[in-house]
Amino acid sequence: MYQQMIFTNLAVSDLDAATKFFTELGYARNAQFSDDTAASIVISEHIVVMLLTKEKYASFTKKAIADSTSTSEVLLCLSAESREKVDELVDKAIALGGTESGEKQDHGFMYGRAFDDLDGHTFEIMWMDPSVVEG
Repeated sequence: MYQQMIFTNLAVSDLDAATKFFTELGYARNAQFSDDTAASIVISEHIVVMLLTKEKYASFTKKAIADSTSTSEVLLCLSAESREKVDELVDKAIALGGTESGEKQDHGFMYGRAFDDLDGHTFEIMWMDPSVVEG
């Protein structure tokens, strides 16, 4: 069966700093699809974040580029394998210069926190009890 992929394109102010932020979070940079205007960051087998300089990003759209430090253009939600992994990833993002975004969400069967990356893009990290997902 064909597995769809998602490629999320994000405009960044400093490509080197943004690339370092995500690689230090533990994600891999795919050199094949990276250059001095873009960095391909592999989140998982089916999720890739394309960090693009604002000039490169602008070449794909006629719309104004949102200032993600003051305007929300998208909320990106990634699953985590446990509550501890949620905390581990968000705490690491904050230590690398990201900022905590919003309040911790703890519903017992579901737990989440969020961080803004160096350019203000919001990443929600959440865990859901597998027994609830399975029904």
